Amino acid sequence: MSSAAYYAGLVAGTPPPSCRPGRLRWCQPPANNLVSSGRRSHQAIRVTNGVNMDSRAKLAAPVAVVTGASRGIGRAIAVALGKAGCKVIVNYAKSGMEAEEVCREIEESGGTAITFSADVSIEAEVESMMRAAIDTWGTLDVLVNNAGITRDALLMRMKRTQWQEVVDVNLTGVYLCAQAAAGVMMMKKKGRIINITSVSGIIGNIGQANYCAAKAGVIGLTKAMAREYGSRNINVNAVAPGWVTSDMTTKLGDNVERKALETIPLGRFGKPEEIAGLVEFLAVHPAASYITGQVLPVDGGLSI
Repeated sequence: MSSAAYYAGLVAGTPPPSCRPGRLRWCQPPANNLVSSGRRSHQAIRVTNGVNMDSRAKLAAPVAVVTGASRGIGRAIAVALGKAGCKVIVNYAKSGMEAEEVCREIEESGGTAITFSADVSIEAEVESMMRAAIDTWGTLDVLVNNAGITRDALLMRMKRTQWQEVVDVNLTGVYLCAQAAAGVMMMKKKGRIINITSVSGIIGNIGQANYCAAKAGVIGLTKAMAREYGSRNINVNAVAPGWVTSDMTTKLGDNVERKALETIPLGRFGKPEEIAGLVEFLAVHPAASYITGQVLPVDGGLSI
């Protein structure tokens, strides 16, 4: 069965006749007509024939999945989308407690969020996460591919495992998440996908050949996806942050920080909220509806 046919069944509320092993399977509602989904405890949702009934009147609020949302830029994006009125799935791989804190921050601002633990490099976990969005809120409108890792080393000393781990998460993870989300969006003929790449994928960086290659791959993938999905009214763009204040940058040391700042025309590191602001615009603002296939650096002028 094709992904499109599978997700057509999810959106239409009709169970597909079969699913390939290793992919999502249609779950019939239990006898008491209650289900719960995600990794975070929350009130059970009523379903009928596999479709969330309590959320039908709420579909005007976009449903967003943000990967790698427990810390840094991902956290800022999830919070910004939550405050903008989205229902947010806060994805994490290891930082469960931090993801819960993100949910609380969103809820305290009046938003709605749940956490979901999934390794974006594992197809079955990605599909379970997308299914959680559908089970919980009946649809999926926005995907932000933010999850990423680093395994820095000079290329001549880089081990194969260091290369592969970064490519698996930073590039293959984007492919898996985008493919699963687009299966839903194509049926609706509407959706927005924002891939977080890096200025390193544009200009390169010493000691990060694996990271630069993966992020450059995300740029190419973004452009290809924009062409393929444009006819279905799905916008696909990439945001390329430069130096952004984080736990990592606070440990650079004065000498390294000074040299980094000398390369930035604005003379400072960016803030996660500055990246999140652009992502929010691309994800939900009506004025972004005619923007697709673009790579937008947010780097203080570093890549000029």
